[in-house]
Amino acid sequence: MQDDVQVCVVPVCDVSAFLQRPLVQWSGIALAIILLAVLIRSFIVRGKRRGGGRGRGGRTGGGDGSCVEIYVGNLSYDMTEAQLRQAFEKYGTVQSARIIENRYNKKSKGFGFVEMPVRSEAESAVKALHDKDVMGRKMRVNEAKNKTRD
Repeated sequence: MQDDVQVCVVPVCDVSAFLQRPLVQWSGIALAIILLAVLIRSFIVRGKRRGGGRGRGGRTGGGDGSCVEIYVGNLSYDMTEAQLRQAFEKYGTVQSARIIENRYNKKSKGFGFVEMPVRSEAESAVKALHDKDVMGRKMRVNEAKNKTRD
């Protein structure tokens, strides 16, 4: 007695039937892909805005939270980020210094943030620069507080 072995070949995907879809179905598929891409892009952009800089409600600095973020208020509207960095570098290493600007006319709002990786240096900078007259205005300097949204 001989065993009859039958081989059954089942196509994984019938390509010819797939390609014979009407143009209306293809345009619907294309539209769905475009909408999905736009939706994904909007979530990516929104995530960057929220997590980007302090002005968007988040903190920056490598993600490990080791930097001390310092709020600097009552700045001269003519002060540049380089001048702000230079004022703090006298007391230690500065990771970043930024002045917050009006998003429409790009003019300073009169405050900014400085990040320093070493806490002792940051504390000495805060003590030394708080109420110090720089470019005709007394700077307000203290450690930045978390911005919470309820």
